[in-house]
Amino acid sequence: EVQLVESGGGLVQAGGSLRLSCAVSGFTFDDYAIGWFRQAPGKEREWVSSIDNGNGVTYYADSVKGRFSISSDRSRNTVYLTMNSLKPEDTDVYVCAAAPNIRIRWGMDSPRDVGEYDYWGRGTQVTVSS
Repeated sequence: EVQLVESGGGLVQAGGSLRLSCAVSGFTFDDYAIGWFRQAPGKEREWVSSIDNGNGVTYYADSVKGRFSISSDRSRNTVYLTMNSLKPEDTDVYVCAAAPNIRIRWGMDSPRDVGEYDYWGRGTQVTVSS
């Protein structure tokens, strides 16, 4: 059974930091890319970042570039999203998802495409206070 379990969310003041974790099981870690998305009630799901666990290539949305960092730990089958210089507009539910590596390598827009991801976690709430 495939599982993606997020953790690490919470309440933080603007300018602070959080590290989210996405622990995965049920598939070969190196064959998949893990993406982070965020979504607030009534809004479309927004892509944040992805990592190709096969080659280590990382991708970031412009809104988080330079502030967020994605990394993976093969020994723990876990992907991390380290978020620095957090802003109130970063408040959202953060969800991780898994896609076969080959799909996100197709084109420049592939990592951000929700449709490329097969498996999804339930999310973790991040709240940034001003």
